[in-house]
Amino acid sequence: MSLPVRRFDAVIVGGGGAGLRAALQLSKAGLNTVVLSKVFPTRSHTVAAQGGISASLGNVQEDRWDWHMYDTVKGSDWLGDQDAIEFMTRRAPEAVIELEHMGMPFDRVESGKIYQRPFGGHTAEHGKRAVERACAVADRTGHAMLHTLYQQNVRANTQFFVEWMALDLIRNDDGDVIGVTALEMETGDVYILHAKAVLFATGGAGRIYASSTNAFMNTGDGLGMAARAGIPLEDMEFWQFHPTGVAGAGVLITEGVRGEGGILLNCDGERFMERYAPTVKDLASRDVVSRAMAMEIHEGRGVGKNKDHVLLKIDHIGAEKIIEKLPGIREISIQFAGIDPIKDPIPVVPTCHYMMGGIPTNYHGEVVAPKGDNPEVVVKGFYAAGECACASVHGANRLGTNSLLDLVVFGKAAGDSMIEFIKNYGDLKPLPENAADFTLARLSRLENQTGGENVDEVRRELQRTVQAHAGVFRTDALLKEGVDKIRAVAQKVAKTEIKDKSRVWNTARIEALELDNLIEVALATLISAEARKESRGAHASDDHPERDDDNWMKHTLFYSADQRLTYKPVHTQPLTVDYIKPAKRVY
Repeated sequence: MSLPVRRFDAVIVGGGGAGLRAALQLSKAGLNTVVLSKVFPTRSHTVAAQGGISASLGNVQEDRWDWHMYDTVKGSDWLGDQDAIEFMTRRAPEAVIELEHMGMPFDRVESGKIYQRPFGGHTAEHGKRAVERACAVADRTGHAMLHTLYQQNVRANTQFFVEWMALDLIRNDDGDVIGVTALEMETGDVYILHAKAVLFATGGAGRIYASSTNAFMNTGDGLGMAARAGIPLEDMEFWQFHPTGVAGAGVLITEGVRGEGGILLNCDGERFMERYAPTVKDLASRDVVSRAMAMEIHEGRGVGKNKDHVLLKIDHIGAEKIIEKLPGIREISIQFAGIDPIKDPIPVVPTCHYMMGGIPTNYHGEVVAPKGDNPEVVVKGFYAAGECACASVHGANRLGTNSLLDLVVFGKAAGDSMIEFIKNYGDLKPLPENAADFTLARLSRLENQTGGENVDEVRRELQRTVQAHAGVFRTDALLKEGVDKIRAVAQKVAKTEIKDKSRVWNTARIEALELDNLIEVALATLISAEARKESRGAHASDDHPERDDDNWMKHTLFYSADQRLTYKPVHTQPLTVDYIKPAKRVY
């Protein structure tokens, strides 16, 4: 069976911040560009980012890009690639000013410059004191960014395929990426989108966990497609748990709350972060704060009937400041916790938030994969940016506000790389005769399976398994058991059946296809985590409590086909400055 073909210069999968920033570069260059998005672009998950975007503008206090770089390297627990980190932090001020000139409505200080607030792990003079580096639009920074970038793309005549889902990568015999297969969700029709270059900007995969701040659409689609096409997934053992999700709901309470003066309290009313991070206290790096909270709860100092959360107190900063700087947080607290933070503290608990790993790329946004003795050969025609990509600027733990920065810096870099590649491309390369066979076989299995597994039940089992075995604290035994369980879940995924054959919006079909992506991410996560015998950043092992730079200062690469792991070195050499040597990570 053949499929209809649509042809483009560039196909971008994902309509969030990274996808839109890349699309803007391509469309302004006059290239025939299309953006696929499962949801309307301004409902992409970038819209949920609250606290800010980091840049060393120095509008409130003196700041420098190399201080930002140091904080990012330290935050990454020395697993971040220092060339990519320098690239990002050097370009941060320019990226923010570009957004300002596009019309992004940043809050202002009295002088009229962009407002900046303190954030976890942001310091001056290499850790000596906290610094205001997070450029914010109240507590709705991602919302403002996404709408700004979308409006700019409308102006640039970018094409959008809204409520479309990419299914699989198309590679030719040389291994070049030359398109994707995609499903139009309303009709159920499947197409080949033939292109000179493809960018994945599909966001995170937090829905492998039962409790997550991620939207339901964050199912790791880009990672699943890459893994099935033979591209390894990098550093998938590292998942950030945000310290402050609303207890019982998982909805995010931005770190900006603590940046504005909020403090964490245990059942004794103690500001316990003073014991764990005496210098920066509640503004320590996210993995440090999450583990401190988990320890307080574990040792019986949690709050509530079940002593299963702690409190985030902000009433002392005053109603006026809360209403001006944190209006969305107040609304979330009232709706999801039944608490008005002007009067009472918010119940919070660490919640899965962000994926540090992803599709391996260099700092130009080009996807790289091992070939022979070279661990980083560019996959021609294939690019990735944003949370689905691993540049790796976040290493073992991401600093707050570096995610929005990652989107725009590497979204733009990928767009520029694609422009240069397409300019020298010539005519579209021919499609292989079997271009759609893999996708059609997947769809046929789902359509024709009888007596198979229920998609919803298998997805819940997957989420419970990952939540129980790859949480804030891990042990060898727990991870080994988790690997066995997730492999059993994978066998069930291969036998899933669409119980509801209705084609009304294809909901059951889409959920089944998403499950194919979730299982790739879940397998990569547990197998990679079980192998890493150390504690580094978000990967905290009770059996191996120390960081082991001699044996484990390296990136993990997971291959889906045979579920094997290989490794590649961390880029320790920055572009222009001295190497930041590993040190004990204290705050």
